[in-house]
Amino acid sequence: MKAAKQFLALAGLFALAGVSQAAVTVTYDDNKHFTDVPFETFDRKEVLTQLSDHFQKLGKFLPPGENLSIEMVDVDLAGRRIPNFRTGQDIRVLSGRADWPRMEVRYVLEQNGQVIKQGDAQLQDMNYQFSSTHYFDSEPLRYEKHMIDEWFDENIAPIRPRRR
Repeated sequence: MKAAKQFLALAGLFALAGVSQAAVTVTYDDNKHFTDVPFETFDRKEVLTQLSDHFQKLGKFLPPGENLSIEMVDVDLAGRRIPNFRTGQDIRVLSGRADWPRMEVRYVLEQNGQVIKQGDAQLQDMNYQFSSTHYFDSEPLRYEKHMIDEWFDENIAPIRPRRR
């Protein structure tokens, strides 16, 4: 009897593994013309990788069989870059004024190959320094990630229970 239960449990796990997983694909429009992404190749790649990875992490909240394609059209990170000639590393200063994070994206949400939602979206968080977020201060791009979470939660799939 115990062997039969173990067999059924194992068969169930294999069946679940066969279910198509949700996927997120992120592409970038001409990223050399983004409003505010570092100019240096390594830093630019790091920022774009962080954003792509975050969208892909959100993909786990999509139901099985759903796929989300995101095209990043423009990125304007929170704060402003100030050149620092002594260290060679630019400094990002967050004033809380007209330096909030903004992104323009095109997206297509498909379920089993059928388009169920698509559009262009302007993501922005004018109150980025006053928003409650679960990201630590040390988290890279925490304001942008919070803004993406809010958009994803409201427009694509719920991420977590709403706290309002």
